[in-house]
Amino acid sequence: MRSFVPIGAALLGISSVALAAQAKCSLTQKCPESAPCCSQYGECGVGAYCLGGCDPRMSFSLDACVPEPQCESRVMKMDSLDRMISADKYLGDASEADWVYQGNPLVYNDEAVLLTMPAKSVGTVLSSTVYMWYGNVKATFKTSRGAGVITAFILMSDVKDEIDYEFVGADLKIAQTNYYFQGILDWHNSGNISLSDTYENYHTYEIQWTPDSITWLVDGQVGRVKKKSDTWNATSNQWEFPQTPSRVGLSIWPGGASSNAQGTIDWAGGPIDWNSADIKNYGYDFATFKDVEIECYNASSGAGTNNKVSYTFNNIAATNNTIVNGKDSTVLKSFQGTGLDMDAGSSSASSSAAGSSATDTNTVPGGSSSGPGSGPADNSGSGSGSGSDSGSTTGTAAGCSSTGFSQSCDSSGSGSSKSDGGRVAVGGERVFGASAFAVVVAFAGMLML
Repeated sequence: MRSFVPIGAALLGISSVALAAQAKCSLTQKCPESAPCCSQYGECGVGAYCLGGCDPRMSFSLDACVPEPQCESRVMKMDSLDRMISADKYLGDASEADWVYQGNPLVYNDEAVLLTMPAKSVGTVLSSTVYMWYGNVKATFKTSRGAGVITAFILMSDVKDEIDYEFVGADLKIAQTNYYFQGILDWHNSGNISLSDTYENYHTYEIQWTPDSITWLVDGQVGRVKKKSDTWNATSNQWEFPQTPSRVGLSIWPGGASSNAQGTIDWAGGPIDWNSADIKNYGYDFATFKDVEIECYNASSGAGTNNKVSYTFNNIAATNNTIVNGKDSTVLKSFQGTGLDMDAGSSSASSSAAGSSATDTNTVPGGSSSGPGSGPADNSGSGSGSGSDSGSTTGTAAGCSSTGFSQSCDSSGSGSSKSDGGRVAVGGERVFGASAFAVVVAFAGMLML
């Protein structure tokens, strides 16, 4: 049975408790000019609120959101953290990183990246810095396992168009597929693909997305096709088909957390076991990602072009004929900036996106990372740039717990690392969030933890 919310809505509630007092936003309640950007969490702010996930339909104005970096074909080897950057250090320059992360991605044997979820945490999410406006995307990975543990590989647009693969840890021989138009729920959109054990075996999952169809493939074999011509809604007089520029999202999250709606828990295979074998052995549940490849659609004109710099919307309808592939910059000067004033705060901003750090809760939706530990934006100054996290670059994760939306890991034995079966664990405290629209209902109860 499908969850009560698309994957984008399921991850929304992983926002900071501090955001509860902020202005909310929706299709009927736009953000105020003082905090003009509506984030994927339905909260208003500036800075990172105006970057990936900013919904122009719910913001103060269509141009309040920062323009989206246009598609760029990329082959991304997941064998290091060099091209990953924390959400509290990214200002929109997609050339500096491939992924923005919230949570705790870790390197595994210099050959893969683990998305981790320690006990009573809310997991880890990676979101691509570039957007796809049609094209192909493929990812090679092993899923997590266990009742209540969900792995996801999705395309998600800022206006909640979505194409996804979801994997329930209690059923390791099924890949669930789904699509949504602007977050409109329709339980007829799902379909399953059978395959061999997804935890033990690497599989390559692919989404081929054109203006006319979506094709889901596993290991090069077509598993499902959905044609746009089959999605016409005569009542709303529109095609309910994903059609707007989207980021690639990779995540692990606790669908079986006790705070979720019962329907979500049932869909996730039942209550999550925070004392699972993987948590006992390694300190966390995890999904293992090896390679991700984006191939742009490259239309010569109209829908699917990427021959300028960025994407913007010129109409609140937010369909593919309202998207402009133009030359507007995608980079803020500081976390005080918005699409209305890209240079705000520039006098005190760092010259690089990765070197900037957000301190106000209304500048980074879902919170920011802090405390000891290394991550994609460490102090090496390479890859995605230098960061400002304090503490040593490695620690231990022998005992991890969750406080609010922070994952607190025991960092005793500074300078050492815990390695079980080649899985490198890095200590630290990380505040979790997510980039997808589809999990706010499922995680709303977590705001009170």
